Amino acid sequence: MLFTKALRRDLVNLAGTVFATLFVIMLTTSLIRLLGRAAGGRVDTGSVLPLIAFNAISVLPVLLVLTIYIAVLMSLTRAYRDSEMVIWFACGRSLAAWVRPVLGFAAPIALVVALIAFFVSPWAARQAGEYQQRFAQREDISQVSAGRFRESVSANRVFFVEELNEAQTEVRNVFVTQQRGDVVTVVVSRSGRIESERDGTRFLVLEDGRRYDGTRGRPDFRLMEFERYGLRLESRSPTLSDQRAKVRSTWELLREPTPRHLGELSWRISLPVSGLLMALLAIPLSAINPRVGRSINLLVALLFYVIYSNLTSLVQAWISGEKLSFGIGVWVLHAGVLGLAGLMLWRRTTLPRHLLRRLVGRA
Repeated sequence: MLFTKALRRDLVNLAGTVFATLFVIMLTTSLIRLLGRAAGGRVDTGSVLPLIAFNAISVLPVLLVLTIYIAVLMSLTRAYRDSEMVIWFACGRSLAAWVRPVLGFAAPIALVVALIAFFVSPWAARQAGEYQQRFAQREDISQVSAGRFRESVSANRVFFVEELNEAQTEVRNVFVTQQRGDVVTVVVSRSGRIESERDGTRFLVLEDGRRYDGTRGRPDFRLMEFERYGLRLESRSPTLSDQRAKVRSTWELLREPTPRHLGELSWRISLPVSGLLMALLAIPLSAINPRVGRSINLLVALLFYVIYSNLTSLVQAWISGEKLSFGIGVWVLHAGVLGLAGLMLWRRTTLPRHLLRRLVGRA
């Protein structure tokens, strides 16, 4: 049918443009944030691109839901602005006739959102956590960045390396300060390398350097020159496995129904459901009132999305904090939004009361 084909073509074209724009904005912000963390030494520079990819997968359901909402809203708003709605209404099409094609457009995307939210996003979050844990478990010298001061694991030793080779096995112009109680030790060396023992212990062997020993608060230091000097590198203790509910698979959440797991499960369920509800809500919100202005409906639509998103997060927090049961929280908010969308759609498709009374009076 011409009506359905025209609407579907318009929705698909707008959805592609909106999703590409949102995806580029998300990649840009993630890149800036991770590069800043890498420059500060909190993230391995070699892990920036994988972390961006995993972060993109994690936020993909939210981007798809927002794409559905914006595409439907912009498509119907354009139809009102270009007087296409007048033509469709004159042909006998009411606003309720848009529900079926809009849901037909939103349902496949909502299914993709469900698959990603239930299966792919937890895997991506788990992989990103493993990347960060592997970087946190590296030895002291492995976390040193050329030209930057870095603190050791035990917080009693500070490294400064001017040059570091790509394999991170040889260093140049090393400065190390160590403090044990009131005793302060400063080691300066021209070069050094990392050596491993059979038992797995690693040492930073410095060559052609000096060692200064002194007491904090006193100006006198004892000087000692050396040809070879070994510093044992401290390795981080194994970290515990990531216990966040965000990285747990859906099956694990169902198998261990703790409050936090149920809160995360409610969030995952809300993503595909919100995609369908926001598509329905966009139909009555797209109507333009010439007396108010063309942009007021977009502001109202944005306000509706922000409130709905915040309430979804609030319900998740209430379920996790045992302030709301999972059986009620998983549906009560969405039922309210569905009722609101139905009420707004009914008001848009029904004659106003004063006009109805006028027609009855004339009869």
